[in-house]
Amino acid sequence: MPDRAPGRVPGRIPGSLPGRLRRRVRTPRQKLVASLATAAVVIGLGGYGIARLTTPEDRSCAAGVERPEGSSECVGVNGDGHDFGIAELTEVAGAIGRENATLKPDEYATVAVLLPLTSPDGGMRTKVLHEVQGAYAYQYRANHESNSQTPKIRLVLANTGRGNAHWQATTRQLASMTGAPDRLRVVSGVATSSTAMREAVTALTQGGIAVVGTTITADDIANGPGAGNNRYPGLARVSPTNSDEAKALAHFGRVNAAKALLVQDTRSGDHYTDTLKSAFAASLKGAPYEPQLFTSPPDPTDEGTTANTFRQITHLICDTRAETVFFAGRHTQLRQFINALGSRGCTDRAFTILTGDEGSYLGADKQLDRNALKAKLTVRYAALAHPDAWKPAPGRTVPATGGSVVAYTTFETDIARASKKPVALADGQAIVAYDAMATAVHAIRQATPLDARYPELSDVVTQWPQVKGSLRVQGASGWICLDNYGNPYNKAVPIVELALDGSQRFVQIAWPEKNPPSTSCLPPKRG
Repeated sequence: MPDRAPGRVPGRIPGSLPGRLRRRVRTPRQKLVASLATAAVVIGLGGYGIARLTTPEDRSCAAGVERPEGSSECVGVNGDGHDFGIAELTEVAGAIGRENATLKPDEYATVAVLLPLTSPDGGMRTKVLHEVQGAYAYQYRANHESNSQTPKIRLVLANTGRGNAHWQATTRQLASMTGAPDRLRVVSGVATSSTAMREAVTALTQGGIAVVGTTITADDIANGPGAGNNRYPGLARVSPTNSDEAKALAHFGRVNAAKALLVQDTRSGDHYTDTLKSAFAASLKGAPYEPQLFTSPPDPTDEGTTANTFRQITHLICDTRAETVFFAGRHTQLRQFINALGSRGCTDRAFTILTGDEGSYLGADKQLDRNALKAKLTVRYAALAHPDAWKPAPGRTVPATGGSVVAYTTFETDIARASKKPVALADGQAIVAYDAMATAVHAIRQATPLDARYPELSDVVTQWPQVKGSLRVQGASGWICLDNYGNPYNKAVPIVELALDGSQRFVQIAWPEKNPPSTSCLPPKRG
């Protein structure tokens, strides 16, 4: 071993620093270069962090459509062919986009279809698809087969989101579209009688925009005679009110109130249910039994626990002398009730369930127990439209007034363009949406001066009192003759029965005023 002095480190010059420390000693120039490099890195990283903090996340889905904060839904208004992420809408949205692309900037007025396009509920998705298909079918007719009438019609889709949760943002967007280049003149759709839709109709109409409701039937989302009853200036509807549906059902069924019972939802704020149970109660004056009550979940498309309540109600129904049950509730609870009544204890007794147009969802409801219909149970509902209502058939005469075979046949030709596959028509949604679009286009063109390309916004909302008599709309669902408040007068109400195989069988047309309207179709004086 080499000899070394005590404390001596081999290879180190006496008085020098250790090698690892020596390597850290830098000249002033090196220090400057290192400082500048470090500063550059820090500034770069800082800038990156600031950029990340200040640059908003891109939440756009398409032109006019984006995902609201905290939501994955695409919400907004678009007419370029965007399908809002819903595969079922891709074909018809694309057709609308292609039709809109053919229009010149100065030759059209816009109609928006306002719907919960991204609803996760299967029944609502079917309804939405059929309504959009019906609206497009009439847009095409208006632009190509109306003797070159003007203005041409641009159609846009407006999504309010699941449960109409984003109605406020979407209606604000629509309100901003009344000027060029959109020239929005009418909003159609508005297909549910909910509080959100009532607020949306309020916002739109008070902003001077005309609205044509498709399947809203609640009596309190309507105008009427008397001071303070014109809450929705510019609102028109093509579907009868719940009261008219109930009257039509009563005229059709000739129900004995002594053998009838009402089953009703107690959840408040649902204008369809609230007004339907009031209308049914008015038809059941003198009934010996108090209504049987249930409470649906806040979102009535949820299953909730109401099936348990219906199982108990069926026991109580068996304790009565009732033969007819009026049901005031939404379609999920209606299906649960039918399933429960099908397995009741008193299956030796026959029952008939009568309900409103929510019954139209039953045909596509896979959770409906078809065997329940074999247990002496008849389910009938007041439909808004049906494909057989205006078709001649053996043993069934088409009414001479109130609608026509020609108008329905024209619709069949038009709806065939909306899809490569046949559009399902039994639920009536496509028919009613087509008629709402026809009514919107009628108002736009009637309000357009002869020397103008399109109407003023304020002139469209004044058209509804003149939609009657010879100026009525020849709807595929029947004549649309509006009273001075925008409500259809004595509109045809198809009574439909749920067949054993789940199909929806047309029974006959009923009328709120008991008989079809006269050839003039002029509403009588009210109030």
